[in-house]
Formats: sequence, structure tokens, C-alpha cells
Amino acid sequence: MDWGNVTAEDLIEALREVDWSSPPRPLSEFFSRFTLPRSYAKWNSRLKCNLYYYRTNYFIMIIFILGMGFLRRPLAIVAALMTALSIAFLNDSFVGTFNEKVTRTVRQFSPHLAAKMRPPLTPVIRGRPSAKRAIHICGQPRWVFVLLFSIVSFILWFVSCGILIVSWALAIGLLATIIHASFRTPNLKARLNTFREEFRAVWRNHSEL
Repeated sequence: MDWGNVTAEDLIEALREVDWSSPPRPLSEFFSRFTLPRSYAKWNSRLKCNLYYYRTNYFIMIIFILGMGFLRRPLAIVAALMTALSIAFLNDSFVGTFNEKVTRTVRQFSPHLAAKMRPPLTPVIRGRPSAKRAIHICGQPRWVFVLLFSIVSFILWFVSCGILIVSWALAIGLLATIIHASFRTPNLKARLNTFREEFRAVWRNHSEL
């Protein structure tokens, strides 16, 4: 895969659809080999490849840096968790897993309520869905939960007076992510993972025809 031809919109879309439940890469691999990119094109390709391949490691690293900044502000830690959850709701795979686990738990106590939490059925015309199926969480559109958790997290940030702290912590986390992704040499596993994701995307598009 030529990461130099991948736009930022394509990368964001891929990160939104990819499975985030996979465990992070080992630290021995994460801090294995660092080299200077030879050109801007090489740096651009390496940055996108590492952001995709080490996505879970970067997410954990940013959350860890945020947590270190809020050791003396418990309310800000809750706000950080709410913010992380609202961002995680933007990923299709996470939403599917989260919705399934919540529905399964509710079914043990109230099967009637669990039935109401199912997403609405998409009309089918000539064996195909009439439109792209919208993502639902507990029977409600995804944007409802994203908006709700975002508002709650903003209120908690404001009450805890941690907006300045989160700004610095987030800036440090993003800077550390960009530095690592820029100098970490993509290994064979990253390339094989890229080819596997390409095959899955092609197979998924073929199966929808």
C-alpha cells in the first residue's frame, strides 16, 4: 500500500472503521528502531503507516499522559474518561462491541427492554439495503450518545478547572505521537498488517456487490 497517496480523510475514515479492540503492540516492538526519514514523501508515508499500525499504543499513551496530569483532580479524570468514550463512539467496531455487551447484560434482567434497544431494521429492496445502515447505540442514533457524553465531559472539565491542564497534556500527547510516528521505522509486521487490511476492505466491498 502506498501511504503517500492516502489522504488525511482516508486515514480518518480507516481509523473510524477499523477494529480498535486489538491489544497494543509490545513495548519491545513499539520502541524498537528509529531512523530519520530521507525525504518529505518518506516521512508522510511513514507517519500515516505508523498512526494506523500503532493506533492502540498511541491512544493508551495519550490517555496515560492525560491521567498523569490529573492525579490531583479526580473529577478531571472522570471528564477525561467521558471524553475518551465519546471519541471511541465514533469507531464503528467499538460501537458494535459496546452495544452487543450492553444489550446482552440488559437482557439478563429485562428481555423486554433489551428488545427495545435493538437498532431499527433497514428496508431491503431487491435483496439489497435501500440505504447505508446507520449506526445505533442501545436503539438510539450514535450521534445522540456522542453529543451527550461530549456535553457532560465539557461540563466536568469546566467544573474541575482542568481545561488548561488538558490542553497542555493533550498537546504533549499529540506531540509525542507525531514524534514517534515520524521516526519509528515501519517493520515487516506493519506492512503485512497493511496488506491484510487492504484484502479485508476489498473483500468487504466485493461481498456487498
